[in-house]
Amino acid sequence: MKEVLFGIVVIGILSGFLLFRRKTIPNRKDDEGFETISVIIPARNEEKNLPFLLQSLQNQTIKPLEIIVVDDHSEDRTKEIAREFNVTCISVTDPPKGWTGKTWAVWNGYLHSNGEILAFFDADIRLEPDALRVLISARKHFGSVLSVIPYHTTEKFYEKLAMIVNLLSVFTFTSPFETNSTRKGLYGSCIITTRKDYEKIGGHKSIQSEILDDLSLGAKFQQANIPVTNFIGKPFVSFRMYPNGLKSEIEGFAKSAAIGATMFTKKTLFFIILWLIGLFTSELFLLFYQTTYFYPLLIGYLLYMIQIYLFNRYIGQFGIIQPLIHSLSALFFLIVIFYSFYQSKFRKSVLWKGRYVSVGRGGMR
Repeated sequence: MKEVLFGIVVIGILSGFLLFRRKTIPNRKDDEGFETISVIIPARNEEKNLPFLLQSLQNQTIKPLEIIVVDDHSEDRTKEIAREFNVTCISVTDPPKGWTGKTWAVWNGYLHSNGEILAFFDADIRLEPDALRVLISARKHFGSVLSVIPYHTTEKFYEKLAMIVNLLSVFTFTSPFETNSTRKGLYGSCIITTRKDYEKIGGHKSIQSEILDDLSLGAKFQQANIPVTNFIGKPFVSFRMYPNGLKSEIEGFAKSAAIGATMFTKKTLFFIILWLIGLFTSELFLLFYQTTYFYPLLIGYLLYMIQIYLFNRYIGQFGIIQPLIHSLSALFFLIVIFYSFYQSKFRKSVLWKGRYVSVGRGGMR
């Protein structure tokens, strides 16, 4: 029996190595000349995040034509901060029936833009000085729409609990089994596309009711024979996701966790499940203290710790302690997934930033 348990752990670890790809943004130096760039930032109560993004945009080695902050009924200083940085700030009306808050905000940002390149950034993004040049160059080289899974910076302990959730996000978006998928999604925090390609698919208007706007948008591009390319952000793009507390962190991840699982290929989900089974199996070692199962499971736990630590070098700032106590992060993942399942299957709506978004039908409540 102990050999079987250890085997489950080993299969899980091997599945992790199969899924993870160190796909960083290529830093090409040979490109000359770029199209005009419009940066569009949907923002709802982002006074803690927005200054970091706007300051990093001012420090870029290539300058965008315009920066448009779309204020989505913020109740804090979001609008004032945008004006302090002397960028364009527009306020949107309540979303029409059939739209979600974010798709409506982004669409309005696009309607006010003029650039040949559209860069959609969430307000929690932070850019290194050469990031915009590298992103535009990579999009030009691959001839595709591009998205980035930012490197996750954390400051407080509760933020580090997202380690497993964050790792699973990278697994799904870098999985080799997603490469040729017709439903290949984009990571919504950082998307770069041309105006021509965006208009070809109808932009966010074509996915106006979708909770998973980024995944749905990627599928639209793929179906229009416009390839989707995803990268991990280190060292150019990072974010601090939920500085407003544990409650907002749970809500943020739970709004898409259960529904998002249905958007990826069966092979990707199969190996993610194997990885999770191995992880949870290894974390049973304390239940088998003073039995013959203890040491094989302890070894498995430590092997997972090492693997997670190695992956974190490219995924996020989770330190040394968090991989050592990865069972806490695994428990956080279970809370998120069960809460997400409850919202999508029983309440039929998900809560995000004070709004209930109906599942399946779209629209706001």
